[in-house]
Amino acid sequence: MRMTTFSDYALRVLMYAAAAGDRLLTIEETARTYDISRAHLMKVVNILTRTGYLKGVRGRSGGFTLAQRPQDINLGAVVRATEPDFSLVECFTTGSRCIITKRCKLPDVLNEALNAFIHTLDRYTLADILLAEHNFVPQKGPARETRGPHIATACRSKRQGLVHS
Repeated sequence: MRMTTFSDYALRVLMYAAAAGDRLLTIEETARTYDISRAHLMKVVNILTRTGYLKGVRGRSGGFTLAQRPQDINLGAVVRATEPDFSLVECFTTGSRCIITKRCKLPDVLNEALNAFIHTLDRYTLADILLAEHNFVPQKGPARETRGPHIATACRSKRQGLVHS
């Protein structure tokens, strides 16, 4: 399971806008800060503006800022608005050619997992992941190691009565 880069950028834009407070941000500044594509970021900001998470200000001194308070921006809702679909496997799409689609039990398990993922995001708002503006300055030195994922391993199946470790 993986979110698209689009959703990743959307969450990062919202975090940066929250850190900036009332200060107008530009796409150029945000793209420079994260070292990401300006063109891709324009699409992200456009969707976040159309869905009411950002407020755009046109003109020479324009930019964007949060349109809602951080505590009112639910992370699950943002991901629902920015993910194109949640088709984890082929049979979740129309036109599936899998021969076991009608009898397969895997979609039920994957739907449960997907709902758990979204339910977890629904428990958090932008306020829960806020950073101060100074945290958006690139750090000197080598890049940090990755921080995830941290997935519990299973000893044996649930049917055998053992739980995850």
